[in-house]
Amino acid sequence: MIKISLPDGTVKEFESGITPMEVAKSISEGFARNVISAKFNDTIIETSTPLTSDGSLILYTWNDKEGKKAFWHSTSHVMAQAIEMLYPGAKLTIGPAIDNGFYYDIDFGEQKISENDFPKIEAKMLEIARGKHDFKMRAASKADALKFYKDQDNPFKVELIENLEDGTITFCDHDTFTDLCLGGHIPNTGIIKAVKLMSASGSYWRGDEKNLNSPGFMALLSRNKRISRSILNCWKRPRNEITANWEKNWNFLLFQKKLV
Repeated sequence: MIKISLPDGTVKEFESGITPMEVAKSISEGFARNVISAKFNDTIIETSTPLTSDGSLILYTWNDKEGKKAFWHSTSHVMAQAIEMLYPGAKLTIGPAIDNGFYYDIDFGEQKISENDFPKIEAKMLEIARGKHDFKMRAASKADALKFYKDQDNPFKVELIENLEDGTITFCDHDTFTDLCLGGHIPNTGIIKAVKLMSASGSYWRGDEKNLNSPGFMALLSRNKRISRSILNCWKRPRNEITANWEKNWNFLLFQKKLV
């Protein structure tokens, strides 16, 4: 048996291997339906991660900052899948969650992309989301990870993996899509109910003008079927204000190897 401490001070005993979602269900089925992320002993984990030791567990919903972050992060995977399906040959780079959405840089090569393409990308994202595909983490050796992206001819992911230590590399799979990722997802794609791509503009890989200038997408998303007016108003601010926090964290993301 293991002892799980909850934020309200409650300590519960469970069989080793219980998941955060199962803990949530032991509290309330209604509460569990709203849980979308979890933290165990100060580490963000999947709601399906087996717990095998004593520790402190926090369960997050859409109302929590960490819950929203998991939501943005997970939806960036769905957008990446939609992009790969609609634009074969597009190369994914990195896309951190930001306030009320996420940012993603993608190299489209010779393919042209504009805001006129947004509706079909959004439609494909929601089509994928309706499949209710589970997000599943798996470990990969450095050699296998490098081979995967070299076979895809993706120099961006190869560069990132080359700076990682063997034994620390993980991928996230959902549906037919897989991506280099540290984790921290919502349970499945079905939670995503609304998507709104906000802009696409040039950005330099790793912020270096000597590197490739590729389209960077900004997106906001919602668990509900409608994007709230308050969130839309947030996105009316100048782009440099919206991305200020993301830019300040860019080097942190790279040096700490926080990959999306």
